[in-house]
Amino acid sequence: MKTFKAVDAGDGLDGRWAARVREVAKESDPAVWLLEEARTPEGAARAKALFARHMPELVPVLERLAEQARDIPYGEALLTHAAIKPFFSGCTQTARPGRLLRNYDFPPDACEGTITRTHFLRPVIGTQEGVWGLLDGMNDAGLAVSLTFGGRFEYGTGLSILIALRYLLETCETVDEAVERLRHLPISIPQNVTLSDPHRAVSVQVGPDIPLTVDPGPGACAANHQLVAPVPPEQEANTRTLARLDAIRAAGPDTPVAAMLRPPLHRMEYDQGLGTLYTADYRAADGEVTYHWPAADPWGFSFGSFHEGERTVELVPAPATA
Repeated sequence: MKTFKAVDAGDGLDGRWAARVREVAKESDPAVWLLEEARTPEGAARAKALFARHMPELVPVLERLAEQARDIPYGEALLTHAAIKPFFSGCTQTARPGRLLRNYDFPPDACEGTITRTHFLRPVIGTQEGVWGLLDGMNDAGLAVSLTFGGRFEYGTGLSILIALRYLLETCETVDEAVERLRHLPISIPQNVTLSDPHRAVSVQVGPDIPLTVDPGPGACAANHQLVAPVPPEQEANTRTLARLDAIRAAGPDTPVAAMLRPPLHRMEYDQGLGTLYTADYRAADGEVTYHWPAADPWGFSFGSFHEGERTVELVPAPATA
């Protein structure tokens, strides 16, 4: 079972965003996200300086959110996402112009499970993680973005992909603009990012040891490996990343949600941290997203109709079809 909560957080100043952060902090200390160096004044200052250098537009937002979260230990350092411990997930995603469809695979107890509508710099709806970072989301310009782990266990100084997605949605309107901004952001671990706007869709690969690389396709699709290195047999046996990528490419640009709710795309290895927690279908050109599960009703949101609430779902695969 997994509980998701929808929060209309606005500009972060009316207390709803902070209330949700406190709820999450009671369940799991947010400081566990941080490297030890960020728990010192000097380390926190370096983290904020890195954030400010690469995301100056978001500095005023960070500071006002930090004031709201002043009772959370190391709150401002956490908000920078510039000293986050490496985290590794699954995920499969695909996109075409106007639509982005993704599965998110992660340990249920370690996922925040917050769906937010915010207006920090502009309207954004997405799946929040790391108190204001995003696993996936869309903005009012029709841009949608989504992340998945790149499958290589490299680590370097940089920002988490969670805050990078937030930054792209807060400051960009098109895929081309977002790709160019992402090209110049230092990302701490290998990640694949899929992006869609009304006119273009693309998947790109980033990491601390590689330049941004556009996946040549076919299609704007991504799983958990990168072009820079072959997938070892043991990794494929564990993650099925090549099989999932083949399956989603075979489904084509109009992949049905039903395909995402069944193996091989929907995964059940929750004890390994590789089970699917949700399927998100973003139709950002229309300002709409719908979350799907095999054994629960869909849950839809839009910029014009965002209803706060809570949903507890059973994480099971869809019945096999003949």
